[in-house]
Amino acid sequence: MVIRLNDQQKAASDFTHGIACVIAVPGAGKTLTMSHRIGNLVKKGVPPESILGLTFTRNAALAMRKKLQPVLNDKASRVTLSTIHSFSLNLLKNEGRSFELLIGSEQIKFIKKILKKLKIRNIPSGMVLREIGLAKNNLITTEEFKDLYNGDDTLMKIYDVYHAYEKDKHTKLLMDFNDLLVETLTLLKKDKEVKKKYQNTYKHTLVDEFQDTNPAQLHLLKELIDTSNEDSSFWVCADDWQSIFSFTGASVGNILNFNKNFKNSKQFILNMNYRSTPQVLEVCQNLISHNTKKIEKTLRTNNPSGDNVVIIEASNEEDEGIQIINEIKDLTEVAGHQHKEIAVLYRANNLSRVIEDSLKQNKIPYHIENGTSFYERTEVKVLLNYLRLINDNDSDDGNDALKNVINIPNRYIGRRFMTDLEQFAEKRNANLYQGLKSMPVDVPYLRKYVKEFISIIDPLIKNKDQIEPSEMVHILREGLDYDRFIAEDDIPSPDDSKIENVNQLQIAANKYTNINSLLNYTDSFKEEQSKDKNGVSLMTIHKSKGLEFPVVFVIGWMEGVLPNKQGDIEEERRIGFVAMSRAMQKLYLSYPRNYQGRSINPSRFLDEINLN
Repeated sequence: MVIRLNDQQKAASDFTHGIACVIAVPGAGKTLTMSHRIGNLVKKGVPPESILGLTFTRNAALAMRKKLQPVLNDKASRVTLSTIHSFSLNLLKNEGRSFELLIGSEQIKFIKKILKKLKIRNIPSGMVLREIGLAKNNLITTEEFKDLYNGDDTLMKIYDVYHAYEKDKHTKLLMDFNDLLVETLTLLKKDKEVKKKYQNTYKHTLVDEFQDTNPAQLHLLKELIDTSNEDSSFWVCADDWQSIFSFTGASVGNILNFNKNFKNSKQFILNMNYRSTPQVLEVCQNLISHNTKKIEKTLRTNNPSGDNVVIIEASNEEDEGIQIINEIKDLTEVAGHQHKEIAVLYRANNLSRVIEDSLKQNKIPYHIENGTSFYERTEVKVLLNYLRLINDNDSDDGNDALKNVINIPNRYIGRRFMTDLEQFAEKRNANLYQGLKSMPVDVPYLRKYVKEFISIIDPLIKNKDQIEPSEMVHILREGLDYDRFIAEDDIPSPDDSKIENVNQLQIAANKYTNINSLLNYTDSFKEEQSKDKNGVSLMTIHKSKGLEFPVVFVIGWMEGVLPNKQGDIEEERRIGFVAMSRAMQKLYLSYPRNYQGRSINPSRFLDEINLN
């Protein structure tokens, strides 16, 4: 079936030569418009191989390919559709650059080695990686970083790490994710022949989600396009109202200043929303109208009128969860909605705990979209394994738990030690913990760490029946200096905090009088009910970008959470806008009057939404 474009979409997709910026509101059919624009270029005689479509996620590239297939049929595979990082990787490899990628846990290990070598102990590796990443995304060299932050002791230590990091990577022929963009930009700037080759290869470049570009990406795109060639084009699709990734270095200014960066560009506005009811769009418009830095547009729809947006006020977060569950039951049992049509969105990852507990207790299937169930998150699992060891060290579960926690925090205990311990315990028909207490340890530093480990665990085992689970979690956090340990690898982001997740575990533990009952409950989250793709979707607002659901609950509209106390207020408003605009038919906004035992103010955004 061929979908007809509206007049705005058709004008944007018919654009052939020059530079164009398409501003597309949520649900405006931007991917459809972009695929039709590629199809129109091919129909006008443009070879598919000369078209480059760039996105920021692999899923977006796959979605574009899917939409392009019915437009171009067998020619669709000849169009280059890629993430900007993947394109840069292939370009560098094609130009003969030899390197290996340094990403994920290997990158953290690499940074930790440098921190150790420089004897820097008081700065988390996650913080160092974030600062280096932001510097690269903003094209700040090591020396510029030094000049910029001269006088700031912490950032000058990060400069020392940044400098050593770049030197070590260069020596070992390694590149991190951000290097792909910086090195590609440098190559195109330095080598005019290479630059011309790619400008001639890709005469028509399209970019999706342009509002998510950072300065490095902007400059790279400027080098890729040839504005002097009248037969070329540069066409971007964006929405400044959905720019919510500044924590990665993205700059909303790239779209707000598009006409300054690209002279004589043409602007198209797609403001017809095909997703949501007028009631949903009204609250979205009301909220975003309070921003001052924005491209003015009015959300429109021909969709029929729907239900009014519902505000749920709860006494505390537990009551918030109960009220949401009651609404979900009504939606599925009375209104005829399926569980998979419902999404619960939250600004911070730790807010999922109460909702997961409530869904579980009411046997409602759910899954965490692109994420991990609360009790399966690494920092939470480690503490649960400590509790498992304390609860029953003389069991297979206790042995497994000890293996999982013996090196957390790092005690430099290797495989050989563990093999010796297992053999020692087996010969004496003992469990691993008993073996650990009685096995002679010759290496002084290992003997010290084992002694410290036992000194923490032994009193807890002896007094486990007198110590409530919540207090036990608190003692472990203090004794292990656990919060500091988990903060080490925590690359700060606006929607996740390992410390907050551990706080939530401690709060959840308050409901139980003994460790065994707590562990039985948390173990139940390994069952299929909490991983059911046909169940209710739970996710952070950032993860929900690009998705839509018939029914959406956005929870936690509290000052300090939404808006986040550390966030830019205009971006926080855009985050609220993105959350609400995921809803197709029904939208619920909830907040507790008390949170974590303290009184808290409702979000100012609820006033700005101006519900009658």
